[in-house]
Amino acid sequence: MHIPTLREDPAEAGAPSHRLLLRAGYIRQLMAGHYSLLPLAVRVRLKVIAVIRDEMNRIGAQEFLMPVMQPKEIWQRSGRFAIMGDELFKLKDRKGAELVLGMTHEEVITQLSGELNSYRELPQLWYQFQTKLRDEPRPKAGLMRTREFTMKDSYSFDLDAAGLDKSFEAHRTAYLRAYQRIGIPAIPVEASNGAMGGSGSTEFICPSDTGEDDIIYSPECGYAANAEAAVSALAPADPSADAEAALDAPLRFDTPGVRTIEDLATGYHAPGDRQVKTLVYVLDGRLTLVLLRGDHALEEQKLIDATGAVSVRPAEAEEIFAELGAHPGSLGAVGVPSDLPIIADLALRGRSGMTTGANTDDVHLRGVDVARDISVGRWADLRAAEEGEPFVRCGNPLQVIKGIEVGHIFKLGYKYTDVFDITVSGPEGKPVKPVMGCYGIGVERAMAAVIEVHHDEKGIIWPVSIAPFEAVVVVAQQNDAAVADAGERAYQALLDAGVDVIIDDRPDRAGVKFSDAELVGIPFRITIGKRGLAAGTAELTDRATAETVMVPLDDIAKHVREAVTHAAAALTAAK
Repeated sequence: MHIPTLREDPAEAGAPSHRLLLRAGYIRQLMAGHYSLLPLAVRVRLKVIAVIRDEMNRIGAQEFLMPVMQPKEIWQRSGRFAIMGDELFKLKDRKGAELVLGMTHEEVITQLSGELNSYRELPQLWYQFQTKLRDEPRPKAGLMRTREFTMKDSYSFDLDAAGLDKSFEAHRTAYLRAYQRIGIPAIPVEASNGAMGGSGSTEFICPSDTGEDDIIYSPECGYAANAEAAVSALAPADPSADAEAALDAPLRFDTPGVRTIEDLATGYHAPGDRQVKTLVYVLDGRLTLVLLRGDHALEEQKLIDATGAVSVRPAEAEEIFAELGAHPGSLGAVGVPSDLPIIADLALRGRSGMTTGANTDDVHLRGVDVARDISVGRWADLRAAEEGEPFVRCGNPLQVIKGIEVGHIFKLGYKYTDVFDITVSGPEGKPVKPVMGCYGIGVERAMAAVIEVHHDEKGIIWPVSIAPFEAVVVVAQQNDAAVADAGERAYQALLDAGVDVIIDDRPDRAGVKFSDAELVGIPFRITIGKRGLAAGTAELTDRATAETVMVPLDDIAKHVREAVTHAAAALTAAK
């Protein structure tokens, strides 16, 4: 079998999963974000798919397979051709027809649902395993962030919101079972719907220091949320302190050289929690002022969710100066033109005695009353929740942990059935629009996530459920005919017993074979050697615990089958 293991760590690999997948001969890079899966990886991928498929079938879902190449028009109709921007691969065929390479399939599946006729056909749960393509600007970490990957995506169609709730919960339960079976300690967390649209979503996060997502977490309260959606409680403002700093009208004062919140706090008796920070964004082509308390950070996804903006970017210094007449560091929302949109974070509501920029370089205003002096057009939760802040429902301090997103489920609502005008005949004979949900798991990313939490200094430690093989027979002295024959008999006995097994009969030293077996991560190793053969025994080694026991040669199949069954049961029972 082609297993090109490497003795040294590849220089280009940082994350453990990337490094070990390369070293253990699972993957090879073709170009940035595109990997060939070698035989061992193909076996793992198929086993991951089998687990997920089993759980999808268990909730009554039906398997489809939809085209990767799709017409541009359906993406334009949904509005996502513009929303997805440069991450959507675009091409033309020889006739000049404009096409996209699907990074997701909401448009296609919704069109297929047009053949549903009656509410009696609902609910429907449809899923597929299909290649997705995303023009990822920064592919990295091996299979963790790629431009070509396999996604299990499923879609639900229900008569009403109560039905969607049931489909959503069925998927949530199926996902948790699947993650448990493949060895991922996934945490469901609240998340933003982002470009998918809809009313709510849950991400599944695998805690890992190599993860790119910040998760705001309170185990005592049973709360977890992606930083993009997390909320926390703030201590109420002190009315007496506000009153003491209040003025009848904002007062200008010179602040030469002040460029930051810290500069103003240090030199002018204006702590961050008494400042109004003014950020300038361009939302769908329109300059917009975004206001937060000086000591708070903007969570940009919350701004996107609050405004529904498709195109979002910080304004350039030249754009800001042309509109406000000042540079960053002296910006504010007092007295700005009435047609300039202003959105403010809820922490500023009702505040007075505040300090902000005067829209004149090196000048600020003190004594600002937000309600009196600033024409806020929209209030929203915009700030990033911070570690240590209390959770709103129970008051316990929030923690921040790193994690890998391994799945995401959405309540899409009517976004796509509205766009494509999908209806069925309702209970009263009138047309009713089905309500949708969508649900995704990245297969190769799940493989990488398993390695991130199941490895040691020797290599990968695959859970038995998705290991490329459950066991490996290592022939310690291949040049000894008796040992080689005993190894072959053991291998055949394991095959006959239904064990997914491979034999290492290379003419290499036993130490090399042991190292490769540990690197590759096969759960159980059966070693056949001269000494054991003389005693009528073989060594059975558990990769996860490194424990070795001697078993009779004639009972190898029985002992390995029991070990595999026990390991699988322990994985399913794990919490």
